Amino acid sequence: QVQLVESGGGLVQPGGSLRLSCTASGLSFSSAALSWYRQAPGKQREYVGVIGHLVTTNYLDSVKGRFTISRDNAKNTMYLQMNDLKPEDTAVYYCKSSNFWGQGIQVTVSS
Repeated sequence: QVQLVESGGGLVQPGGSLRLSCTASGLSFSSAALSWYRQAPGKQREYVGVIGHLVTTNYLDSVKGRFTISRDNAKNTMYLQMNDLKPEDTAVYYCKSSNFWGQGIQVTVSS
């Protein structure tokens, strides 16, 4: 079965950086499009960005220039590098492939 496991979350101060990882199993990773979503308390889950199998990317406007999605097909892992983090980036972050979701990981941006 398909499994997606996020890691790398935590607490960071405004202006800081974090890198999230999403390690996948049970799918043809190198040919899969992979996405990041997030859900803040009391809000709907929202799209953050996507990386295609040809490594093209697309991002939510509010994270453009601050967040970068990459992938390492040899490790079956996708990354989300988050720089210049803001309190409004606080959320549970999820990775997604097709209809499959990870369990989510908390990112908290606070001083």
